[in-house]
Amino acid sequence: MQKAVEREVFKHLFSSVAEEMGVRLQRSAFSPNIKERRDFSCAVFDEEGHLVAQAAHIPVHLGAMPLSVEACRRHLTLGPGDVAILNDPFHGGTHLPDITIVSPVFVENDRLLGFVANRAHHADVGGMSPGSMPLSRELYQEGVIIPPVKLVDAGRVNQALWDFFLANVRTPRERAGDLQAQLAANRIGEQRLGELASRYGVERVRGNMSDLLAYSEQLTRHGIRQLPNGTYRYEDVLDDDGFDDKPIPIAVAVTIRDEDVEVDFEGSAPQCEGSVNAVYAITVSATAYVFRCLLGLDIPGNSGCMAPIHVRAPEGSVVNARFPAAVAAGNVETSQRIVDVLLGALAQACPDRVPAASQGTMNNFTIGRCHSEQHRPVPPPPPAGGGMGAGSACPGASGIHSHMTNTMNTPVEALEYAYPFRISRYVLRDKTGGAGVYTGGNGVTREIEFLQDAHVTIVSDRRESQPFGLAGGEAGQSGRNVLIRKGKEKKLPGKTELVVKKGDRLRIETPGGGGYGKSRK
Repeated sequence: MQKAVEREVFKHLFSSVAEEMGVRLQRSAFSPNIKERRDFSCAVFDEEGHLVAQAAHIPVHLGAMPLSVEACRRHLTLGPGDVAILNDPFHGGTHLPDITIVSPVFVENDRLLGFVANRAHHADVGGMSPGSMPLSRELYQEGVIIPPVKLVDAGRVNQALWDFFLANVRTPRERAGDLQAQLAANRIGEQRLGELASRYGVERVRGNMSDLLAYSEQLTRHGIRQLPNGTYRYEDVLDDDGFDDKPIPIAVAVTIRDEDVEVDFEGSAPQCEGSVNAVYAITVSATAYVFRCLLGLDIPGNSGCMAPIHVRAPEGSVVNARFPAAVAAGNVETSQRIVDVLLGALAQACPDRVPAASQGTMNNFTIGRCHSEQHRPVPPPPPAGGGMGAGSACPGASGIHSHMTNTMNTPVEALEYAYPFRISRYVLRDKTGGAGVYTGGNGVTREIEFLQDAHVTIVSDRRESQPFGLAGGEAGQSGRNVLIRKGKEKKLPGKTELVVKKGDRLRIETPGGGGYGKSRK
């Protein structure tokens, strides 16, 4: 009993470190993307790079960050006062705008206790289009690639690296502010872990880290044993890659054997010309997220949860692309479809515990090549929410960011203050959720009037395909992108780039979620 009590105490102590890091990051950041939308994640790791505790932040970040910490441990020798930086998707990153900061934590005569890390989405990291979310064909077009490298060496900032990065982005002042906020978040994490070591002793802290990992693995295996053995398959599609209008299949086979699970994405499409390719870290993140939702939030979220779950993604496929594939949309779009196919497969094993498909897209659009009245570049605005899938006991929520994003809805006032547009309409799309015993959540309509000429990039999906229903429930409605110029409407593709004029309006209609159960009409 005493051990269980101590483990619970340390679980909350470690989690509180990650949560406080998040508060420091949010309150110190410059960009609305981090301050308002909270597109960041913070976590604590043991000395071997295993995830020990995480804050309730972004699933697509948290599942991948252990691979980034591993890359730093493999490529760098980190000592006291060092801080590593990276964004390379092929070293555990997700896409280039997501920058990860990793700090080792040394205590008591330079003994390594563990690591703290945070990942935040930067509004621009260079590349061929403002916002670093272009319709790209290779990684080099998406922005500055940062492999694992020391940003701070023995307490001294690598000024050459700092200056080089800021010289290659469109919003250097905002980027500098956000990077400083990330460094500040890690400093408070280091401080709090050091205080735990001083209070309880290094070995006791290490012991509880190991115990938490083993406990999470034990609970995960117990949860898997409650599922029926078998192989469950599902396939869904992305609409296109932005260059070829052919659907892109993503297939999965989930095999449950007693207390182990194999997740095999054999049969998924080869990697594409466009940027919908996902790196392996994305596929692992999506898998970790789905099983965490399925098996219960009472299991401490750490690396122990993934010990019984084995992910196989064929190299060179859309779910495990090879360098230098374009991957910007793999993080925001393909990650959502990976979640969808996993839910579709697991619904066959435990239909009462799995919801229908949610909107399945992050509805990203970025604006650039315009300037504010203060003559500074304008960072890209955040994406729009949509409908959640209904479950066996409740309807889907409406107008929210779902699954892999888990971000906040940025207030209209904050958007209009930061960006050169006016939001003329922002409402729920009535009756866009799939019908059923429980209906899917509704999407939203967001209509934007541009106050100056601008370059716009849209990266969205579910404009052709629909979020599926379950147990006889109907699919949610697809989304639409519409340009309105001089009163005339023009339907836009899901993935496109265009130049808008002052007075033009862009209407983004996001998908509804799938329904659950056959509707009694």
